[in-house]
Amino acid sequence: MSEKQIYQQKIQAQLDEWKADLDKLKAKASGASADAQLELQKQIKVLESKLEEGRSKFAEMSDASEESWQSIKKEMSSSWDATKAAFNDAVAKFKK
Repeated sequence: MSEKQIYQQKIQAQLDEWKADLDKLKAKASGASADAQLELQKQIKVLESKLEEGRSKFAEMSDASEESWQSIKKEMSSSWDATKAAFNDAVAKFKK
């Protein structure tokens, strides 16, 4: 298995985990108080946007040739870190 394929599997697993976290937040929002629902809905919209951004970058990387994917990987790293931080913060905030 190539380095690209291993990296793609790692990224896909993270995207799947974030999707599951997002689904949990949506379920939690439906049973929350009105104020909590408003806050959760704001966070959910931000996270949905971040997840879509991650999927887009993943698709771009998947379509890249073996030779060019390394440069896309570097670009993806900084946005990936920001997405990961946003998800971790939101999940931690609403697990309470």
